[in-house]
Amino acid sequence: MDFLGIADNSPERIRRLVDLAADVKSDPGRFAGRLSGKSVGLFFMKPSTRTRVSSEVGAFELGAHPVVLRNEEVGIGGRETVEDVGRVLDRYLDVIAMRVFEHGHLESIAAVAEAPVVNLLSDTEHPCQAIADLLTIAEHRPGASLAYVGDGNNVCHSLVVGAAMMGSPVRIATPAGYEPDERFIAMARTFGEVVTTNDPAEAVDGVDCVYTDVWTSMGSEAEAAQRVAAFELFTVDERLFGQAADDAIFMHCLPAHRGEEVSGPVMEHTRSRVFDQAENRLHAFKAVLLDILS
Repeated sequence: MDFLGIADNSPERIRRLVDLAADVKSDPGRFAGRLSGKSVGLFFMKPSTRTRVSSEVGAFELGAHPVVLRNEEVGIGGRETVEDVGRVLDRYLDVIAMRVFEHGHLESIAAVAEAPVVNLLSDTEHPCQAIADLLTIAEHRPGASLAYVGDGNNVCHSLVVGAAMMGSPVRIATPAGYEPDERFIAMARTFGEVVTTNDPAEAVDGVDCVYTDVWTSMGSEAEAAQRVAAFELFTVDERLFGQAADDAIFMHCLPAHRGEEVSGPVMEHTRSRVFDQAENRLHAFKAVLLDILS
C-alpha cells in the first residue's frame, strides 16, 4: 500500500501508524530484523539530514537493505522518464521511498510500480514528518490543541489533516496569500475543528502546542526576500509563545532559521520538543515500513 500523503489515508491507518511508531520506540529490539531480506530504495532529489539518516538507519535496524540514490545518478525526467525509472526500480526493490520536488512524480511512479511508494517529502505533503509530529504530541500533550504559525506549505498540509484525524483542534495563522491549499483545510474540517486566520496571536492564544516551519522552503529561494517581509510579524518569539497555555510545547520540523520563524530562546526553551520530533522521524519511518511490508 502506497504512503503518498496523510490526506490519502483513513484516520484509522494514521492512528495505527502513530501507535506502531510508539511501540517501535519503546521496544526496538522486538522489531529488529523484522524486514530481513527486503530492499528499500531511498531516492533523493532534495538535500536532506533527518530524512536521509532516519530512513537509512530505520531500514537497516529493521533488517532491510537501504539503497540510496541521488537524482544526479538517476536523472529522473531528464536522462530517463519518470515512468521508466519507476518500472526499473520496481524490478529491484520492495519499497520505493522518494524525496522529490513535484508530487506528480510520486503519483506517476506509483501508477506503474507494484512496489509500494512512500513520500519522503514533496511540494504537496510531508507525511512521514507528520507521523513523527503526531507521535511527539501524543507523548507530551495527548489531544493537544495546536497552532501552526507560518507558511501554509507541505508540512502544514500533512500536519493539520493528521492532527484533526487524531482529535486535536487546529488553528492556522499565515500571512494573506500564504494560506494552505483549501482542499487540505476542507478535509481536516471533516475530522475536527480547524480555524484559519492571518493573526498569529489569535491562533496561539491558550493553545497546548505551537508549531512553525521555515518561511522559505527548498525550491522557493527566489522568493526569500519577499517572504521575509511578508512574514515579519510571524516569528514565534518569547512574547508570542507566552500567549499559549502555561505548559504549551513548541515544535519545529527543522532545519530552523533562528531569528526568522523562531527565536533562539524559544528553540532552546525547556518546553521545546524539536529534537524529540527529530528523533521520532526514525520511529515513524520504521512504522511506515513495518505497516507496508509486514
